[in-house]
Amino acid sequence: MNSTTSSVLDTSAIVVVGDTPWIPSFIGALREEFNTTVHRVSTVSAAQETLQQTTVDCVVTDYALAESTGIDLVRRIRETSTTLPVILGTAAGSERLASEAVETGVTDYIVVTDSLEDTVNDALRRTEQALRNAQRALTQRERARQFDAIFHDTRSATWVLDPDGTLARVNRAARTMVDTDADAVVGNPFWTLPWWPDDSQTRADIRRLVDAAGDGEFGHAVVIQDAATNSSVLELSVQPVTNERGELVSIIVDSVDITERVDLERALRRSEKLHRVTLNNMTDTVLITNEDGEYTYVCPNAHFIFGYTADEIRELGPIGDLLGEDLFDRETLADEGVLKNIETTATDKAGREHTLLVNVREVAIQGGTLLYSCRDITKRKQREQSLATLQETARDFLYAGTHQEIAQHIVDDTADVLGLDASAVYLFDADENHLQPVVHSQAMRNAHGPLSAVHADGNDLVSHSFVENEASFFADVHDVERLTTFVTDLRSAAYIPLGNHGVFVVGSTAVGAFDDVTRELADLLAATAEAALDRVTRESQLRDQDRELQRRNDRLTALNQINETIREIDQALVQSETREEIDHTVCDRLTADGRFQFAWIGTVDGPNETVTPQAWAGTDQGYLDTRSFPVAAADVEPAGRTAASGTMTLISNVAADLRAAPWRKDAISRDLLSALSIPLVYNDLSYGVLTVYANTTDAFDETIQSVFAELGETIAAAISASERKRALLTTSMTRVEYTATNPSFVLTQLAKAADCTLTYEGGVQQTASGNYVFVTVDGAPLDAVVDAADGLRIVEGVQRIRGGDSGGVVRLQLSEPFLATELADHGAVLQDATATQATTELVIDISHGVEARHVTQFISERFRDVTLTSKQTREQASEHGLYASVLDQLTARQLEVLETAYYSGFFESPREATGEVVAASLDISPQAFYQHIRTAQRKLFTALIDDLSPVVTQSHE
Repeated sequence: MNSTTSSVLDTSAIVVVGDTPWIPSFIGALREEFNTTVHRVSTVSAAQETLQQTTVDCVVTDYALAESTGIDLVRRIRETSTTLPVILGTAAGSERLASEAVETGVTDYIVVTDSLEDTVNDALRRTEQALRNAQRALTQRERARQFDAIFHDTRSATWVLDPDGTLARVNRAARTMVDTDADAVVGNPFWTLPWWPDDSQTRADIRRLVDAAGDGEFGHAVVIQDAATNSSVLELSVQPVTNERGELVSIIVDSVDITERVDLERALRRSEKLHRVTLNNMTDTVLITNEDGEYTYVCPNAHFIFGYTADEIRELGPIGDLLGEDLFDRETLADEGVLKNIETTATDKAGREHTLLVNVREVAIQGGTLLYSCRDITKRKQREQSLATLQETARDFLYAGTHQEIAQHIVDDTADVLGLDASAVYLFDADENHLQPVVHSQAMRNAHGPLSAVHADGNDLVSHSFVENEASFFADVHDVERLTTFVTDLRSAAYIPLGNHGVFVVGSTAVGAFDDVTRELADLLAATAEAALDRVTRESQLRDQDRELQRRNDRLTALNQINETIREIDQALVQSETREEIDHTVCDRLTADGRFQFAWIGTVDGPNETVTPQAWAGTDQGYLDTRSFPVAAADVEPAGRTAASGTMTLISNVAADLRAAPWRKDAISRDLLSALSIPLVYNDLSYGVLTVYANTTDAFDETIQSVFAELGETIAAAISASERKRALLTTSMTRVEYTATNPSFVLTQLAKAADCTLTYEGGVQQTASGNYVFVTVDGAPLDAVVDAADGLRIVEGVQRIRGGDSGGVVRLQLSEPFLATELADHGAVLQDATATQATTELVIDISHGVEARHVTQFISERFRDVTLTSKQTREQASEHGLYASVLDQLTARQLEVLETAYYSGFFESPREATGEVVAASLDISPQAFYQHIRTAQRKLFTALIDDLSPVVTQSHE
């Protein structure tokens, strides 16, 4: 970047903070190509010290600093200044870092690349632009203050028009001139407004002035508001206002009531004496000269404009030395007789420059031929400029990005707009329910002392203005009851609410500092700021809504991916035959397509109290080989914690508490940044632990955790089903016998109530109407058992099968599944259960494919004082297949009839119960009973013959 022309960098002082490689190159470029004053520091504290001791135009900082970051430096600078340009450079850019930088108040953002030249050129360009923007903003604020002062001058009516000539704003002086509500005519063409008489000529003249201003021309006109009485004569000046691109943005019409001057001019023509008396008392200055410009008359009030006495003006020389040569063309004046509203500048005795409107006319008065009437419009011109600048300031408010920045603008502009130095802005903190003083001027601190937060209870002046939404102006605040700090030096004070955002406080150490104009200006400044605060709030809410919507979309996308994975796993589980297939299928599906980084399933090794990996998939980089996985409640790998607690374990950020648990280091080194461990439990039995890892933090939200919890139950159910299937296909089994106690066990409750011994020997039915089990009674009459069963909640019905006073068989209808059914879900068969009042003896067959410890765990949870009395390995009889085939062929009703007949003694010899008796107990006819029995026998024999058909029998003689 070559500086061939003058640059803003040549006259600027810049603080450069940081030690990274691009910093020296950037400083070198500033010093070689520009006359920039550069202060280089390395730390945040050194930068702050430099800013306190030196006037600085810009700060350029690297993100990585020795004791902190560039973001921290920006925050500290913004605590004292919201306008100082601060540019942040970093090589580690990210959307999060950029967003944080913008929220902190960074002016611009430099992305440091590998190309040092590109980085330096970019830094020079952005620094120069930031300095230009800062200077432009300062100029705009100054113009706004000047415009505002002029606009609210109560001595002159002023209208602000849109480029098309319609009314946009009107000041108080203009409002008082008509009875019409000025706000009601906003938006109407200027020449149609109620300020002007109804005659078409006047309105046409005004329209021509407005049209000329639209073409960029400055114009003047004199309008009589009431032609009938020749009263209210206004002198209008029309000024076009353009932006920096030369585009018309508004038209300012300023008026001066010249009724008095017109009357005086009329009287002057009637009486020279009257003219002279009148001129002595006018604020306008009248000068009369001869053709050579020599004075023949100087109005005694000339000092009001020029600061000179009448004699001093005569001594200055010809009038050209006072008003300027070539003020008008003599031939034009001769043709027209009078030239009006000639704008010129003149310097007074004190050296101040004044803008004048001069009317020149030909006269013949005591040797004088030319009469000059001079009106000082300096304030009006300043007022016009202030109004234009105020519009720019209002636009600056609207472009402010934070509440803090707007508050700073208010305080910075108060002194110029209102002429009062002591100001502060309180912003409302809804969470704390107090008003926090975020910005204040030094004059406010000097007069009032440190400002503290105010509780929004309406008790003091600040909170009362906020709660009541009411502006209050006090000539002497010490006379107000709500004043809580009497040591303040403030006397005049105003408290103006900023809507729901806070309160603007302005004051002075003088009494009675607020007149009507100052109040109106304060209200206008506060209203403009409130509109800007509303906009920032709305934009912030929209940004928050956009971010929340994005977060929801991201969560929905992740959830959809998880659900798709779960569906794939569910489909694969249906096709899996063994535990090994299930384990590997789950791990493979969870890590497919990079959905998760790594997944593994482990089972608990009882003797060693560790979790042993059984299957895994994904990118583990030897993670499972690095350490064992002990079962413990804390400070261990998530799988061990889940195995110990039986509940889900979530690690949102593995890097947290990195030194507290050694396993975290191994996980971090493999980019395993978050983890979720899920217990695999079905019917209260644990089948191991599934642990899943992601390469991002906070990868498992509540929804995903819920989905994984259901997945854990599904996997455990599939494993249980595979073990039951495997148990049916194996001929080897383990028979275990237990002695245990459980007062809530149904047989124990019934044995205790009937004072007998009850034995289950098989025969459990599950139907839509309930669970049925056959029980042998010993040591008590059947009636006693039936009566006792009526008192048990779990027994919904009891049916006598056979027997009488000495015992027999009953069928119980239970409201809950019987123990045999629950064991069957775990691949075990309850062969016998004998219950007395004190103990229960259980005989259980466990197939070879089922782990005996699962059954022992289940029995231990259901009973207490469990003692294993026997354990032996046996081979199942070959008829097992026959039994299964018969059960597959029998209907539920046929099986019920067959079991009832069997336990009733129908098949005993001699029979203990006839078919009619059994049929009556089943509430069916004898014919139906015999039909069911014959059908069941036929299916039994069919299965038997089919099973024996391949067998060849041999006889030996």
